[in-house]
Amino acid sequence: MIVQKGQRVVVGMYDGLGMDYYGLSEMPHFRAMAAEGFFKAVQAVMPSVTNANNVSICCGAWARDHGITGNSYLDEATGEAEYMENADFIRHPTLIQRARARGIQTALLTCKKKTINLLAREADIAVAAETPSEEFVAKYGKPGNIYSREINYWLWEVAVDLLKNRPEIGCIYVHITDYPMHEWPPQAPESKEHLKRLDDLLGEARRAAPDAAFLLTADHGMNYKKRCWDLARACRNRGLELRFALSAERDRYVKHHRTFGGTCWVWLKSPADQAEAVRIVSGLEGVEAVLTRTEAAERFNLMPERIGELVVLGDRDTVFGETHAEMEELEPAYRSHGSLHELDVPLVFWNCRDLPPADEIRHNLDLTRFLYRD
Repeated sequence: MIVQKGQRVVVGMYDGLGMDYYGLSEMPHFRAMAAEGFFKAVQAVMPSVTNANNVSICCGAWARDHGITGNSYLDEATGEAEYMENADFIRHPTLIQRARARGIQTALLTCKKKTINLLAREADIAVAAETPSEEFVAKYGKPGNIYSREINYWLWEVAVDLLKNRPEIGCIYVHITDYPMHEWPPQAPESKEHLKRLDDLLGEARRAAPDAAFLLTADHGMNYKKRCWDLARACRNRGLELRFALSAERDRYVKHHRTFGGTCWVWLKSPADQAEAVRIVSGLEGVEAVLTRTEAAERFNLMPERIGELVVLGDRDTVFGETHAEMEELEPAYRSHGSLHELDVPLVFWNCRDLPPADEIRHNLDLTRFLYRD
């Protein structure tokens, strides 16, 4: 364990907070916790999309163990693309479940209702700011739209209130939305204002619960992207029909990223097509690597049956998804993630004891790997 018996825990999952945002933003409370406690720049997990990382952080485990390999996957039995946003997909105990097994009450606070579907099992309090109950609206006011920065403020205001008035809640998991990072780069005034306000609320949370341990990290960073490849169209135009090509980023929040991301799963009509598919896709501008299912599962600690037969990675400028042409040049303001180029994120332990050696903390999932374990 990394906290004292009976000590409250606050886990802050700052969706989209890459190291460039942390470096260019005024976040004095976050930085004070980093200076007073433990800080390290660590790696997110691949693909660098929210569901794979959020579940990895909440489970303290790799996707090979918990099973959430992205935002979507192909059900090979039905041939249909499915959103990975149901707790039944998860094959490993979450932090919330581990706390419940020890008699600790928990709260899951998130902007996105998909996180409730994934992670709220056995939580005592579960609220998605996207669809709050009448009780929460009456108490805290109506949150901002899911496509706003204000929704993140509302969420942390709820966390502060729970820390002040519900001391029996022993673990609070707070997951904000990365919509502001999709909208604004770290140097933009709007981004700086957003993160400064979140940091002010983190300071309020620490003052409300000076006894608590705070564990802070992010799921991925964010970059401008120049092009999007529709790999099914690109292969078809070069004489090869794929069974399916699916962006690992695909989820319901289309305004964030248009479902485009830097990792694509590819399924073949026949194993005999593999060499030709690799040849075609590897030759497309912006494709950084094409891995087999076995290679990708081993390299990235993924559950092989929930990824494609081929795994395609984009460079810093490239994403994949369904478009009206084989390749679309993206608008200059377009920002997304999902590749190897959005892995650098901060990690902070504050007011924790008996931390593992620093060289054992390498990834964002290490934030909770040692928590509530015998």
